[in-house]
Amino acid sequence: MIQWSEQQQMIQTMVRDFVSKEIVPQLDDIEYNGVPPYDILRKLIKTFGMDVMAKQNFDKQLAREKAIAAGETVADRKKDGPSAMAGEEAAMRMIPIIEICRHAQGLVTAMGVSMGLAGGAIMSKGTIEQKERWALPLLTLEKVGAWAISEPNAGSDAFGQMKTLARRDGNGGYIINGSKTWITNGPFADTIILICKLDEDGVAPEQRKIISFILDSGMEGLEQSKPFKKMGIGSSPTGELFLSDVKVGADRLLGGSEDSYGRSGAKGTFMQERAGVAAMALGMVERAMELSIQYANDRVQFGRAIGQNQLIQLKLAKMEVARSNLQNMVFRYIEMTAEGKQMTLAEASAMKLYAAQAAMEVATEAVQIHGGYGYMRESRVEQLMRDAKILQIYAGTDEMQVIAIARDLLGRSA
Repeated sequence: MIQWSEQQQMIQTMVRDFVSKEIVPQLDDIEYNGVPPYDILRKLIKTFGMDVMAKQNFDKQLAREKAIAAGETVADRKKDGPSAMAGEEAAMRMIPIIEICRHAQGLVTAMGVSMGLAGGAIMSKGTIEQKERWALPLLTLEKVGAWAISEPNAGSDAFGQMKTLARRDGNGGYIINGSKTWITNGPFADTIILICKLDEDGVAPEQRKIISFILDSGMEGLEQSKPFKKMGIGSSPTGELFLSDVKVGADRLLGGSEDSYGRSGAKGTFMQERAGVAAMALGMVERAMELSIQYANDRVQFGRAIGQNQLIQLKLAKMEVARSNLQNMVFRYIEMTAEGKQMTLAEASAMKLYAAQAAMEVATEAVQIHGGYGYMRESRVEQLMRDAKILQIYAGTDEMQVIAIARDLLGRSA
């Protein structure tokens, strides 16, 4: 894949028009004034039939799983294989991400966590009953989802420093105590995927099993904080969760067992999240570059446009290199999806590392090109710079991506 198809370009234009008419006029409200983003996102989803597509995929997957449960063999299941349709669906997912991130990366974060992480975790590892009960409203954003793993003392070392514990209650259920922080959609989540440790007598903290539960807002003992005030992505509400003797039945244990969605399941979710960062970065880089080119042509200093200066040209040239690389990463992801292939951990982490650094560097240079005006909110490049920083932090910091890449590469040759 070397360029968008005509159909994809048409969708791209339609989404860009929607963003211009429906999102940009409300940008200050959702970014700075605390207006929740979910109504805008639901309108986007319905406008482009994303809810219909989600429902169709949901029904198809459930029908397949029920058939397998009734006796269909795994070999029969594999007959579907890779298809161009899978690649087209991947492209249709990427295009809105790119276009929205040109103006409000936080919207994609809020939508991605709810539909992709929370809904995706249930669709990937949940039982058929759990999918029927919780998944579809998350996949269509009828309900808001959160995926809760981070804690005040457990950031990059999410498993090692995890303090939130679930203890068996002796009646087949569990009692959960602890807290989570920096949780996207936390303040407004209807459904929460909570990752914690199993509290077992005689088991050292570092050896405790990682288990996950599906929680609903309003459960006794579960408290959701008000949204944090953040450096960037204000359109993505972030908050804390507090759990005090929250009682849950075994029906809420994700996957139906204590081994269904532990360390490997959570890591798999991280990989999915990392692959999407390239599309987010691409949208931000495209917009920063557009604004910088326009300003470099219009701004006159010492009798000529600043774009005539070689130092400004160098900055613009590096922006184009980053844009081209990010676009190729997105195209590669779409092609791999069409072929039914998955990225290695090293490749997904490398994509995330490069994309985050490229977005931050380009946004920073965009502010520099704009000078004093770039430091003003009305320029919008200052927002791109603040929003870009979180890409180097969430879904694994830059430093943790380096470790993941190296370990995966070294492990293959061991």
